[in-house]
Amino acid sequence: MACLLRAAATWGLFPWRGYCSRGTQGELSKGFVEALKAVVGSPHVSTAAADREQHGHDESMHRCQPPGAVVWPQNVEQVSRLAALCYSQGVPIIPFGTGTGLEGGVCAVQGGVCINLTHMDRILKLDPEDFCVVVEPGVTRKTLNTYLRDSGLWFPTQAQTPRSAAWWPRQPPAPILCAMARCGTTCSTWRWCCLAAGCFTPPAPAGTSGTLGLITAATLRLHPAPEAAVAATCAFPSVQAAVDTTVHILQAALPLARIEFLDEVMMDACNRHSRLTCSVAPTLFLEFHGSERALAEQIERAEEISQHNGGSHFFWAKGAEERSRLWAARHNAGYAALALRPGCKGYSTDVCVPISRLPEILVQTKEDLKASGLTGAIVGHVGDGNFHCILLVDPEDAEELRRVKAFGEHLGRRALALHGTCTGEHGIGLGKRQLLQEEVGAVGMETMRQLKATLDPRGLMNPGKVL
Repeated sequence: MACLLRAAATWGLFPWRGYCSRGTQGELSKGFVEALKAVVGSPHVSTAAADREQHGHDESMHRCQPPGAVVWPQNVEQVSRLAALCYSQGVPIIPFGTGTGLEGGVCAVQGGVCINLTHMDRILKLDPEDFCVVVEPGVTRKTLNTYLRDSGLWFPTQAQTPRSAAWWPRQPPAPILCAMARCGTTCSTWRWCCLAAGCFTPPAPAGTSGTLGLITAATLRLHPAPEAAVAATCAFPSVQAAVDTTVHILQAALPLARIEFLDEVMMDACNRHSRLTCSVAPTLFLEFHGSERALAEQIERAEEISQHNGGSHFFWAKGAEERSRLWAARHNAGYAALALRPGCKGYSTDVCVPISRLPEILVQTKEDLKASGLTGAIVGHVGDGNFHCILLVDPEDAEELRRVKAFGEHLGRRALALHGTCTGEHGIGLGKRQLLQEEVGAVGMETMRQLKATLDPRGLMNPGKVL
């Protein structure tokens, strides 16, 4: 089962996501492919070009770099055996979820085997008394909440939906079972309680782009389903006024479930794409949860704060259908932005700063965007200081690509100067490795490399990412 893997030496922003590296990169021997089939069964292994290309890119601007094969394991044992097989033959391993990443995390820069975990979609254990559930990686938020419907509990957030001010990031999903590639073993890293045993940080495998192992199960914290909910939109005369309102609402300790910012360009795009009738102005989307009486008090106080900052055109959505329509529009904001410039691709920044510095950086970024001549819109999970600048770029214009990359790097460094981070949500992947070095410094990078070398001494877990 000797591996005939040829590594790629380059990666970067290329002008079309559909472009896929060809040739011998990632070629695996017939014997090795047969060994993969022996583990998971022939129907769950593919070397077809279409499947490989589908798994060689995410939704970022990074070029497609396909793996040599794609496998769909059905359980933890198969993941463990696949990891051991690949590691014994020196074949890189690239974990794959839904392919919606924005930093090239699934690109097989050195070929190898892509392990698609979506067929592992069981809900393993529900513990309502402890407000937690154990799930496999293929379980979606909607599927989980359907399962929880009669329990009085729900899971309010996921990575690619609007960020919740109340629930995130205080209690993120916590990995409990991780397949370690070097020996094909599994390691439990978390129990649902306060944990201070040992020096291994419990969430360490999370957010590392699959460079330390494959997460095969996770414990998620659940919350009581609210008695009632109400959503709202409010328009403002300026970006400054909208973001100041966010800070004032949070300082007033109003129990927000979520609060989102959209600039006037994004609001116009959402109106067109989702057929809304909101004012074309900097806008906040808000949602409150609680009892009917508590909601009335929260609404009154939120209106007072907003009006003090020039807010107007309030729209309160109390019915479930109205709320869903508003949040669906926010969820689809990225696609709405792309429709502003058909044929172009989107590049999304991802900085996060302390709440107190959010007005400063958002106003500066808006001014920079106007001065740059680039087409873009801003949307933010402002409840935790995280926002995205979605830039639309002509995939055939090398100069415009260069300007977009420079804009993103400048914004990342501005966030660092304000004691923030270059990535509050999307991760490092391929695109932010230099900014990571600037953020954590030489000692931090060396510590990460030592951890990586301990868990993955041959460097086969999603190579080329993060470090």
